[in-house]
Amino acid sequence: MIQKPAEDFLHEETPFPSNARDELIGSYRSSNHIAGLRVRDMRAEIDGLRELLALRERSLSWRVTAPLRFVRALSLGRLPSGRPLREVPGRFRQIWREGHLWERLVRRDEPGKLRLAQQRINMAAQAYRQPVIRSPDLLVGHVVIIAELSLKQCAKYRVWQKREALETLGWQVTVVDWRASRAAWTALQGATDVVFYRTPGFDSVMALVSEAHRLALDPVWEVDDLIFDAAEYRQNGNIDSLPQVERDLLLSGVGLFRQCMLACGRGIASTDALAEAMREAGLEDVRVVENALDAQTLAFATTAREHRSDRDGRVWVCYGSGTNTHDADFRIASRGLARAMRREPSLCLRIFGDVSLPEELQGFGDRVERRQGLDYALYLQELANTDIAIAPLEETRFNDAKSNIKYIEASILELPSICSPRAAFRVVVRSGENGLTAETEVQWEDAFIRLTGDAALRRRLGQRAYADVLARYAPQAMAREQVAPAFGPVPSLDRSVPRVLLVNIYFAPLSFGGATIVVEEMARRLAAYEMKLAIFTGQDVIAAYDQSASRYQTEGLDVLAVRASENEDALGAIENPEAAAVFAEWIDVFRPDLVHIHALQGLGVGLLRACEERGVPYVLTLHDAWWLCDRQFMVREDGRYCFQKKIDLRICQECVKGAAHLESRAAVMRHGLRNAALLLSPSETHRALYVANGVDPEKIALHRNGFRWPTRPRKARVPGAPLRFGFVGGTENIKGYGVLKRAAAMLEENAWSLTLVDNKINLGFHSIDRVDWGIRGELRVVAAYTQDTMDAFYDEIDVLLFPSQWKESFGLTVREALARDVWVVSTSPGGQAEPITDGVNGTLIPLNGHPQALADAMGTLIGRVGEFDTYTNPLKDQLSDYDTQARELSAFYDRVLREAAAKRARLDHRSSAATA
Repeated sequence: MIQKPAEDFLHEETPFPSNARDELIGSYRSSNHIAGLRVRDMRAEIDGLRELLALRERSLSWRVTAPLRFVRALSLGRLPSGRPLREVPGRFRQIWREGHLWERLVRRDEPGKLRLAQQRINMAAQAYRQPVIRSPDLLVGHVVIIAELSLKQCAKYRVWQKREALETLGWQVTVVDWRASRAAWTALQGATDVVFYRTPGFDSVMALVSEAHRLALDPVWEVDDLIFDAAEYRQNGNIDSLPQVERDLLLSGVGLFRQCMLACGRGIASTDALAEAMREAGLEDVRVVENALDAQTLAFATTAREHRSDRDGRVWVCYGSGTNTHDADFRIASRGLARAMRREPSLCLRIFGDVSLPEELQGFGDRVERRQGLDYALYLQELANTDIAIAPLEETRFNDAKSNIKYIEASILELPSICSPRAAFRVVVRSGENGLTAETEVQWEDAFIRLTGDAALRRRLGQRAYADVLARYAPQAMAREQVAPAFGPVPSLDRSVPRVLLVNIYFAPLSFGGATIVVEEMARRLAAYEMKLAIFTGQDVIAAYDQSASRYQTEGLDVLAVRASENEDALGAIENPEAAAVFAEWIDVFRPDLVHIHALQGLGVGLLRACEERGVPYVLTLHDAWWLCDRQFMVREDGRYCFQKKIDLRICQECVKGAAHLESRAAVMRHGLRNAALLLSPSETHRALYVANGVDPEKIALHRNGFRWPTRPRKARVPGAPLRFGFVGGTENIKGYGVLKRAAAMLEENAWSLTLVDNKINLGFHSIDRVDWGIRGELRVVAAYTQDTMDAFYDEIDVLLFPSQWKESFGLTVREALARDVWVVSTSPGGQAEPITDGVNGTLIPLNGHPQALADAMGTLIGRVGEFDTYTNPLKDQLSDYDTQARELSAFYDRVLREAAAKRARLDHRSSAATA
């Protein structure tokens, strides 16, 4: 029997058990999450090591020992930089001949690099840190609870119960421990609301609160004890029973809790008294959500009631304490209990937890029992085997702020309770009807005697308490009456228009390369169509520091930027579980109808699986050969195009020596291409490449990229001026940098200029060294232009040099130049050559890696310089601009959405037929 691949089961339109499908998807998702956590931890460790290395290199000892390291390097035959000593004389002679010796000796790149790096940081950080304008239709209702989870019972009533209630109301809920600040930060990016439960004002938490404000989340600080008022805390007699060290630790935390509470600005309290204390401390908006019941408690209680043990004639009083901080409270009832036990031999005591046994109760032998180390289910079972519950509290404001949870737990087991008349108990206990209250020693004694001798009264009070607690504190009632008013209505999404998520490795302010510009231009134009847009992209790691994601807005567009894989991490560029996990969370809260993915390297193909798991169709624009080639542009290690048409991995293995992942990579990429709803190619040449490698021709459509037309007439050229060449490809050999360098050095003429665009300057450093260029013409190095400064750049050149060393998928700058009456010299074949007619609007040269053809073309054009004084491109009307591209793209989206709707309808019909 042949076993089908898992993805075939997931996507074929044949009946497949939904539970098995869900389990398989859940397994993939869980595995991806685990891998993501591993990557996150490893990356954090690497970041720490890098910081240690940086500290070392900045240290005095490292600087002092620099001469020793220099001598050591010389003894090994190299400079400290790693350059072999044998290369130094030749390099020195070259610099001497070029006349740049002094410049090289006195120049100091580091300060300039630092300034540029700071500019880069400021540019990105300015976007990442700008306040976000809240968009009511951006995300589903998503509450993030950043909480103290180490206090199990507190977390049960304040965190897990709230999550259950919120999910019942239709909210999506994420719970994060406040110590996991990185995970909390990421969760905030996709939140509509945030609650900080019992969190102290440590720096990491305050940063989260600040981020919540930036994201317009109106953070809420929640608490169930009066832990933010030092004066009231000291009135709590229970802390006197603690060791001095623990007491000091508790009191020192009061200020931190208060700081965090006030920074949030809004509050949720567990009782009315606590809410009033929060208002007095400075919060105006405080809501009350009481401790209550949840599904787990109800299930445990039902089991406990059904399995009560037979009574042995004794009447057991129970008192539970989760910590050793309730000794003073217990003493409120202990004297009355001792007196009652002396009067009633059948009366016994069972203590749950760590509370100390008062002296007056220490002489009763086996009539006093202690239970410790019980889980919650067993605790309720043991509680159900008693007869009377007590909830004594000292008369302090601190205790008035406490909840009535002991009463609730006893009542759900149909046990009668004796309670101190503190505020939370007065809300629900009607003495003599559904419980008893006692304040003095005599009142406690009388209550014990009364209940011990009257089993019918115990039963009546317990049953009434059970009914009252269910009516007020059952999950549905709590969700409806208390949680819903505290959080307001669940935000709903407008599903009348398609919701589209665009994905690219870069996005403004990190605009970089043609694909990024295309994505940004499409986003601007599509925003005017009837659709809701959001962006998912990579972020500047330096500007974001160690945060894993940042949500920001640019030009009215909502963007989530996630930490992408570093450039040197080849495997991370393919699989980035951390990015995939954040992307999955973003899908869950943005709920797109369609995802359009552009350049994915660095973000990883895990994003595609996240779409598949959720049934969201995705479109791929194939901007380059990354889906086929590990080196992305089908250029060999020596910088030359490999000229493969149908990829042969055996040839690839020779190019990427030592790589063991090529077959697995190819399988992953095939899966991604096969399961896309539609593939878009920006040129016929590029489309043919993918079809030759197995892509269904019906599935890949031609969708030419657009460009921006000039906003004004071209600046007139000075008649008779030297010919001006321009090159915008950076220093990559794939773009022809090395070929151009050699070709320019071959030119004998000197009446010409060459402007090189260093596209790394905007990223914080220089990549082009003027000294390395030995040419007779004038050389200029400039920063990359923007869409707004493009016209000014092209005004200053007559000829664009585009000696790309691979078959480009498109060639945006070629179109930009042609639209501005700039002649283009380009390699051919490839998408870059498609709009050029040789000799009419440009010159085509062979794609062979040799500089001679480029040098000949440049020399010929220098001899024809006069023709460029009045040159205009006669073929401009054949170019497709961004507006045309956006209209075509909108039509493609409509097609994909219609097909997805039809597919869902077919599957629903089959499911209904199978059920019938």
